[in-house]
Amino acid sequence: MDHSTALSLRARQPVGLLRLLQALMIATAFLLAQTLAVSAQDRPASFADLAEAVSPAVVNITTSTRVAADMDRGFPQLPEGAPFQDFFNEFFNRDGERAPRPRQSQSLGSGFVVSEDGYIVTNNHVIEGADEIRIEFFSGLELTARLVGTDPATDIALLKVDHDLPLPHVPWGDSEAARVGDWVLAVGNPLGQGFSVSAGIISARGRALQGNFDDYLQTDAAINRGNSGGPLFNMTGEVVGVNTAILSPTGGSIGIGFAMSSNVAARVVDQLQEFGTTRRGWLGVRIQDVNADMAEAMELPEPRGALVTEVMDGPAREAGIRSGDVITRFNGSDVADTRDLVRRVADAGVDIIVDVTVMRDGSEQVVEVTLGLRDDGSQAGPGQPPAPAEPAELMGMELAELTEQMRSDMALPSGISGLLVRGVEPGSDADNKGIRPGDVITEAGQEPVSTIAAFRDQVEAARDAGRRNILVMVRRGEDPRFVALSLEN
Repeated sequence: MDHSTALSLRARQPVGLLRLLQALMIATAFLLAQTLAVSAQDRPASFADLAEAVSPAVVNITTSTRVAADMDRGFPQLPEGAPFQDFFNEFFNRDGERAPRPRQSQSLGSGFVVSEDGYIVTNNHVIEGADEIRIEFFSGLELTARLVGTDPATDIALLKVDHDLPLPHVPWGDSEAARVGDWVLAVGNPLGQGFSVSAGIISARGRALQGNFDDYLQTDAAINRGNSGGPLFNMTGEVVGVNTAILSPTGGSIGIGFAMSSNVAARVVDQLQEFGTTRRGWLGVRIQDVNADMAEAMELPEPRGALVTEVMDGPAREAGIRSGDVITRFNGSDVADTRDLVRRVADAGVDIIVDVTVMRDGSEQVVEVTLGLRDDGSQAGPGQPPAPAEPAELMGMELAELTEQMRSDMALPSGISGLLVRGVEPGSDADNKGIRPGDVITEAGQEPVSTIAAFRDQVEAARDAGRRNILVMVRRGEDPRFVALSLEN
């Protein structure tokens, strides 16, 4: 090969490399175009067909409430002996007493029909306290509804209307199958403007607002006052949520709306239809979440499950569940935390036999429990303790042994013994973990403690075992909870 031929070959090499790069860029652009085309196909060109299909089953709800007229407002106040006093007394009074005229208070909301015989779902807060409930259909038909039942815990209410012909209705969907990013459609009566449709996506799942049974889908579909009780549809026209609340500093939609998941709402509706009320399962325990410090103190592999702080008279006690057990599985499914367990127990039903897996003393045990009926009654508040004498300082706390007088003054349940927390050192681990004066420590290292000496013994035993934390049970009023206190201070 001569010198000129070698130069020619070296000159052609960059050209070949450039062509290769160009070919790769073209292929990449082609794949990107295909991806964008698929994405464009996933996004509906229009929601018109869906809106047309589901709107006949969505209703506007108007409620009327009779409110007694205020005796001190709305009537002329005349001094004694004033002109026309007799006329006003005769006009405004009856049998010598002022006769108030009742007035009507109205509210607006939304709902949807779930059966052809006229069962309608809405929010409890839409119809709460109403004397009359009027239903307006998309067709213009108006009917009076009666209340079948309500569930304030999930803000769901079930109504019933009667009509000679089958009514248009929509099916429930599976909210568990709904994914973040899926398209959804909200239909309702925002701000009293009549039937209105808004579209968006599911922004988040499993949101909790304030209830024990909350399982909300979050959406950016526009939801405003009046949308309450209306349906949130997936793209196949199934109801995956009941629009309930918005998060907004202005009172209007800012793209953060919440719909109670259909899997919760449908179960509630079934029970309201069958019983007129809800029937939730009851285990009979007080529980709290397990954090990392607690898991270390109890030698658990990971901080998950529900830690039993108290076992009441009921199903759990009869089955042998104990305070200090960590419930890790319920009825065949893993338990993530206390909220997860509460929902699973409630949904399981009444008089149902379930297997409950607990971690106890480092090993798993399975107990068989027959669930009872949950009673959502309120709990009594804590009593006010007196200040006992001669406290001892331990782990940043001033502790004193309980006396019978203290138990009586604090209205503690019979048989409760332990150490009264008289004071907590600011900035100590006990202070940071939320222990406060007036609390009672009943266990340390998962052993009962009624004397300061017993408490010291458990602390030393935990240190000798090489643990960094010790688990103590703290009772505040009627509410016990476990706290993992650091042994490294």
